[in-house]
Amino acid sequence: MSPHSVAMSDEERDEFLGRGGTGVLSLSTDDGPPHAVPVSYGYDAAEATFYFRLAVGADGSKGELSDRPVTFVYYAQEDGDWHSVVAEGHLEDVEREGIETETLDGLRRVDIPLIGIFDHPTREVDFDFCRLVPDALNARVQS
Repeated sequence: MSPHSVAMSDEERDEFLGRGGTGVLSLSTDDGPPHAVPVSYGYDAAEATFYFRLAVGADGSKGELSDRPVTFVYYAQEDGDWHSVVAEGHLEDVEREGIETETLDGLRRVDIPLIGIFDHPTREVDFDFCRLVPDALNARVQS
């Protein structure tokens, strides 16, 4: 039997993503392969927006993320079928002037898990918040 893939409705996608979880964020680079990292995410279904808590580098910065295209992928197997969501766009620093009120509303509607994957205890890692308002958002079920 060959695999069959169908698009999820917006409601199915929002239920699948929940308020947050973990996935993979891939960032483009200037001179090499994409940089893919596991991340915790929060999802605001009201705005179809993802929020991320990203570790700040040893030099105190996370680099210039907002200028690079990114892809975020979340997938899981449920009831024998594979579900996946792929979001593409650019990250926005939530501290940027002019989005504070909108961002605070969105952050209240999400739950970003704090997962320890670092060389140091999580309480010693500095984080910044970013959001992804997708230019493209695809959700599929494959049975």
